[in-house]
Amino acid sequence: MEQQGTISVEDNVIRCRGSWTLPNLSQLERGGRALRWPDSPTVLYDAGEVTAMDTGGALILQRCIDGVRRKGQQTALQGLKPEFGELLRKIEVEWSQPVGNGAGRGMSWMERFTRIMQSRQISTIRALAFVGESTIAFGRALIRPRSIRWRALLRIVEVDGVRALPITGLLTFLVGVVIAYQGAEQLRKFGTNIFIVDLVGISLLREIAPLIVAILIAGRSGSAYAAEIGTMKVTEELDAVRTLGISPMNLLVLPRAFALVIALPLLTVYADAVGVFGGMLIALGELNVSFAEFLARFEEAVPVRHLLIGLGKAPFFAAIIALVGCYQGFQIRGGVDDVGRHTTISVVQGIFLVIVFDAICSILLNWWDL
Repeated sequence: MEQQGTISVEDNVIRCRGSWTLPNLSQLERGGRALRWPDSPTVLYDAGEVTAMDTGGALILQRCIDGVRRKGQQTALQGLKPEFGELLRKIEVEWSQPVGNGAGRGMSWMERFTRIMQSRQISTIRALAFVGESTIAFGRALIRPRSIRWRALLRIVEVDGVRALPITGLLTFLVGVVIAYQGAEQLRKFGTNIFIVDLVGISLLREIAPLIVAILIAGRSGSAYAAEIGTMKVTEELDAVRTLGISPMNLLVLPRAFALVIALPLLTVYADAVGVFGGMLIALGELNVSFAEFLARFEEAVPVRHLLIGLGKAPFFAAIIALVGCYQGFQIRGGVDDVGRHTTISVVQGIFLVIVFDAICSILLNWWDL
């Protein structure tokens, strides 16, 4: 029978023995509270006789170490098996940060501001590290296409691309109708009915259709990515994947990112066509511009560069949405509530970054007279 987990003080050394797993957590907590901690400047933990450890046991050990550190004493850990040490380091990174409702009580506004800025700095560094890791993985995948999980990629293209056609078509059709209808009211006053083609064609192809599709996919697919990966992390499926020697980046991030990079430009072309068709219907009904006149003017007044600019932005929108959704999924640390919170964050951040990128592109293209 496996020895129960124990913690005791012998010769001013805290000795950890047995199985530090979930069934023994209550006994370990009682043992930790009953200890008389050594008064030496450095407290030594000897974990050489720990036979088993899971996340719960590592959390108990980390709490004991943090309790000693809060008293101003130094800690040292010896004898812990490498696999248990890796689990303890993960717990230290993810669970030892001060959280809770009372974390900021008794601090001045400057201390609270400093803590907030430090937290933002850490989050920014993690996000940049994730982007760098993703970029390296993308480069390796492009060099070795066989490493891409094509079956998973095609499945995601179907789920996030093909199945998004109805809602994308309906939304962009209505947007095209609204643009044409509002423009018709003004153009009719000046007798320039034919310019409805310029208004609908340029605005939809260049800006509105790619942006509407990106926002829709950010809410539909970006949130799904965060929820899926977050659920896998909460249920420890990601730990099992790493144990099998499979990279979560190659398994989860790359197929989703490549699938969106493929699907979003195609959805944008579809949205362009449906939106322009909606504008054609309003032009016919409100301004008596026939389909033939509309298409003839469209070919003359709407250069191909507007279509290419809109399509050129779509892959970048796709990469932003996929990376934000996957990154927020990996940041989930708690339970179901944390999954919902990071899912919401992924949608907000994805839409925000898409709009910021679109604004930057508009400014740069205006400077370049495009």
